[in-house]
Amino acid sequence: MEPLLRLHAPNFEEEAVGDQTEIHPTAVISRSAAIGRGVSIGPFVVVEGDTIIGDGCRLEARVVIKEGTVLGPNNHVFEGAVLGGLPQHVHMPKNPGRVIIGSGNVIRENVTIHRALQEGQATIVGDNNLLMVNSHVAHDCQIGSGCILANNVMLAGHVTVGDRAYLSGAVAVHQFCRIGPLAMVGGHARVGKDIPPYVTVDGFTTLVAGLNVIGLRRAGFSVQQIQQLKEAYRVIYRSGLPWKEILETLRTRFAEGPAALFYEFLASTKRGITPERHRFQMWLTDGQASVANGEFSPPPLAEAS
Repeated sequence: MEPLLRLHAPNFEEEAVGDQTEIHPTAVISRSAAIGRGVSIGPFVVVEGDTIIGDGCRLEARVVIKEGTVLGPNNHVFEGAVLGGLPQHVHMPKNPGRVIIGSGNVIRENVTIHRALQEGQATIVGDNNLLMVNSHVAHDCQIGSGCILANNVMLAGHVTVGDRAYLSGAVAVHQFCRIGPLAMVGGHARVGKDIPPYVTVDGFTTLVAGLNVIGLRRAGFSVQQIQQLKEAYRVIYRSGLPWKEILETLRTRFAEGPAALFYEFLASTKRGITPERHRFQMWLTDGQASVANGEFSPPPLAEAS
């Protein structure tokens, strides 16, 4: 990494790098950092080398932008956030990948986003996301656009979060899990399986509670589209069909429209999908649910033989 350069701007309001870019005199900026136009860099910010800060970005006090980080335009990064830290892994790579962040994101206090494990790979955050206080995005995560990660959300390595998904406070997501687009996950959920698109997950049980109907309406889905999603949802969770038949039914009956994403998502799952709370409650009523280590074990979905 190249030596850092302390830029002594005469005052915080005066142009220092690029048109109307403001850099506080206490900020420490590498000579090899690329700073765009209209950027605001606050007190005690550190920007290492091999970084790009896009036009219109705002870095509040004590933000650290580590080597290998690319920030697109118009991102607002709040106090204490550290972007581009080395991946937390027992086998630390010699040449880790990058962090690539799109445009229009709000990254609140003390958020951490880590670089990908392998050179040539990247941890990616899309556009117009809100990452609230203390949320953590581990190495190789892929976050879409329009997502919300509430306070203290923890994403392990290689997690994928689809567009406009909402993760409530203190949600913990196991490595390699996928959160589908427009899914809403309740607070304190412990996610160990894929969460399909468009559904809500109860934070207490980490079980699917139904479709995210309110979120779908806000996203502009029509009555007909929501009805199609309800029909596909019933095939997945209420039909009692074996796994192969569920996939075949989704493929043939819902080849078009938003419900087509269900087949694409389920057919590519490697960890299985999160069970439904309704089925679990039925098992409780029937006395068939098992208890181990003081916790209820939900019934598995039917699998292909």
